[in-house]
Amino acid sequence: MDYNMILLRFGEISIKGRNRGRFEKAAYRHVKAVLAPFPNTRIIKEFGRLYVELNGEPFEQVIGVLRHVFGIVSVSPVKKAPSEFEAIVKTAIEMMKEYAPEQGTTFKVSARRAWKKFPHTSQEMNHLVGAPILREFPQLSVDVRNPQVNLRVEVREEGTYIFHKVVPATGGFPLASNGKAMLLLSGGIDSPVAGYQALRRGLDIEAIHFHSMPFTSERAKQKVVDLAQVLANYAGKIRVHMVPFTDIQTRLHQAGQEHLLITMMRRAMLRIATGLADKQKAHALVTGDSLGQVASQTLGSMNAIGRVTNIPLLRPLVMMDKEEIIRIAQHIGTFELSILPYEDCCTLFVPKSPATNPNINILERTERSIPELDEMIQAAIDGTEVVTLRAGGDIQLMSREVSTSEGIHSAEHSINASDRDAHGADSAPVAAQSAASSAQSPSKLDHGDWF
Repeated sequence: MDYNMILLRFGEISIKGRNRGRFEKAAYRHVKAVLAPFPNTRIIKEFGRLYVELNGEPFEQVIGVLRHVFGIVSVSPVKKAPSEFEAIVKTAIEMMKEYAPEQGTTFKVSARRAWKKFPHTSQEMNHLVGAPILREFPQLSVDVRNPQVNLRVEVREEGTYIFHKVVPATGGFPLASNGKAMLLLSGGIDSPVAGYQALRRGLDIEAIHFHSMPFTSERAKQKVVDLAQVLANYAGKIRVHMVPFTDIQTRLHQAGQEHLLITMMRRAMLRIATGLADKQKAHALVTGDSLGQVASQTLGSMNAIGRVTNIPLLRPLVMMDKEEIIRIAQHIGTFELSILPYEDCCTLFVPKSPATNPNINILERTERSIPELDEMIQAAIDGTEVVTLRAGGDIQLMSREVSTSEGIHSAEHSINASDRDAHGADSAPVAAQSAASSAQSPSKLDHGDWF
């Protein structure tokens, strides 16, 4: 059956009282943005929901995009009929034929008469539509409490909307409805998942990545761009701040406190991230910390590291175990990218026995012994390059061939939306999906993630 419309239902924003309008406007803007590649669509606003008229646009691709809009808990394909009784019954029967009910399938009709001039009440329509369906499909039986098929009929003046499928969507809060934060994005498994969770809770995020060129390869840098591209396919747009970290990392290594090196590097990273957050008017930092996963993510280490910033430090994964994080990474399409074997700055100068409960006084004394550290941190902020990624861009490292010349050379590099066919109804909205269910070796699962 050719569907005419898609119904979008809001989730948590429906309980927000006076702020409800603001949240619904944010969801509307996100829907409008992701529908840009489908110019014939039209959005219809109703109280507590949105409708999208397809007007000839491909149903599968549009619903695949819409089910990943934050703040939407479910979507339903809708068939529109004229608000005439015979046309409504005909369309309802056609929809049940498409469903092809088996023997013993239970159903009910839930009618709602929004157009009060329609001659039959909602209760009457339940019976008037249900009776011919039962005659057409004798294998059906009625269950008004818990039916397998709940055929909904909404009668409006401009037409009647008929639907029964409910496709789960992402949920959460609408994009950017809860402010802006900076995501510390490494090449590991955890930080992209933290970024997705931040987006899902209504944050507008920009990513920060620390690179150690020339000690790390251009492909390590591209890997992070690809991970950010996956997030951009959800958010519509992501800016990635590429921070040169080689000089700071080398100088900290020379300080002679090997067991504190990871802690000092992470403190320097948070100071840089705080400076970038101030420039971008962001109000929080987001990391992929998971309590106890690695030496820098013990409670003592997180306490020592977090003291250098004066803005909220959000850790969406802090109470998750690795298996939970991996499942989400597979679901959103970042896992196969995260386990690609390209080293980043986190793998350089790793001490044999990193401190798990670092002494604050020793940390601060060691940092004070590097008088040029503040200047180096400011130089890293000033030397940051920005990559702007937009939904639909290519995932370079998942391609069959990767050009070694591909990379980031300009301060502002934009990847525009271009491939509407990348979106499927049952997959994450990424331009190149991988087989996330493939077997993982223990060595892959042991990949740490600083953020």
